[in-house]
Amino acid sequence: MFFKPDIKTYIPGKIVCVGMNYKSHVREQDGRFPEKPVLFPKAKSCIVKNGEYIVYPPEVKELDYEVELAVVIGKRMKDIPAEKVPDHIYGYTIMNDITARDIQNNESQWYRGKSFDTFGPMGPVIVEKSRIHHPQNLNLKSYVNGELRQNGNTSDMIFGIYELLSYICRSITLETGDLVSTGTPSGVGIFTKEKKLLRPGDTVICEVEGIGKLENKIVSAR
Repeated sequence: MFFKPDIKTYIPGKIVCVGMNYKSHVREQDGRFPEKPVLFPKAKSCIVKNGEYIVYPPEVKELDYEVELAVVIGKRMKDIPAEKVPDHIYGYTIMNDITARDIQNNESQWYRGKSFDTFGPMGPVIVEKSRIHHPQNLNLKSYVNGELRQNGNTSDMIFGIYELLSYICRSITLETGDLVSTGTPSGVGIFTKEKKLLRPGDTVICEVEGIGKLENKIVSAR
């Protein structure tokens, strides 16, 4: 059967994320550009969809947002050269890589700080690759309570989409239905002068050109 996921029921087989992949995001940190892609996993159990809640865990003190372009794998990938990567992509969606910064920075691995339940908002749709003519030139933005926080373009990536997927599948086979989230531009809350982090009651909108808007509200854990 031809793979054609429905965003309402789609849960990735696995999620591979890329850190520090936008020049602007590296500059707002320490300016040390990675020599190779920085990869980390995110638990698939953290996925929520457009309009669903992001739950603020009691133990978290610094909750942050990250708008990202995410790639949905359409055909198994192993040792695929960059020029053949497009043949293995089904389409694109938006991911908000919600992060507990205090936990991320206080533990040796990023996995837990990135993978609390509801820390993976995704949507609002999956757009087939044929409708995204220039994935390496898409505007992406995030807003918190209507305030523009991030305003970037995928052309600012350090490692391009096809290069990333080729690099990943040399060591990690990407299966049909897997998701690769490709990094975030500058403007995340932790690096703003005022540390504009998320609080219960906030609404986050992540927007990527050609895909739409992903909107989620932050709520306190019950």
